[in-house]
Amino acid sequence: MKDLYQFFDDESSTYTYLLIDADTKEAVIIDPVDQHLNQYMTLLANEHLKLKLVLETHAHADHITSAGALCSLTGARAATPAHCKITAAEIQLADGQALIFGKQQVIQAIHTPGHTAGAMTYFWNGKLFTGDSLLINGCGRTDFQNGDAGALYDSITRRLFSYPDETLVYPCHDYDGNTFSTIGHERRHNQRIAGRSREEFIRIMDALDLPPPKMIDKAIPANMKLGLNLRHAAGS
Repeated sequence: MKDLYQFFDDESSTYTYLLIDADTKEAVIIDPVDQHLNQYMTLLANEHLKLKLVLETHAHADHITSAGALCSLTGARAATPAHCKITAAEIQLADGQALIFGKQQVIQAIHTPGHTAGAMTYFWNGKLFTGDSLLINGCGRTDFQNGDAGALYDSITRRLFSYPDETLVYPCHDYDGNTFSTIGHERRHNQRIAGRSREEFIRIMDALDLPPPKMIDKAIPANMKLGLNLRHAAGS
């Protein structure tokens, strides 16, 4: 059995990750998307998996989560970064907190603010699930949800780049068809940050002048409530 499944949402270019402990068939899902709820549930059923935790890296602005629906349907618990103040989640994660599932499988929560004030990265089995903090050849924007370019530079260079070169990087988004990278590659080649000073990085981020995500006004309020939509649980 595979220990990692990836799902991709074309509309928001969002990756969702399902982590599996083969011995116990317990599973954890990271950043699930509302439109793909049935796909997740089908895989869980077909592989006879027990979903234990639903993790969010932050309160997303470009899609609505299916975290609440997944918890309602499976009995899993939601875990979100404490600084995001997603109070609907049962577990409010602090920096360095460990989450256990399966047969001594450990996920470590790493506070990596900058894209948003509460953003978390999750480390598991040599893999970093970086949300929007570190993308492949890029990084998340810093112009809303208390974003801070200087904080993001520090999160990437001091925390994520402290991991060994071979550490795998799985971001929440990719717009070029990539599925993963490595810390070594991003440290040397990421066009936003490789070889940049903190001041240069801040200037680059401040000059992006990006339009707001088209779903921001709908997505953030919904995601603060874990995207709860009990129609899914009712089967309607």
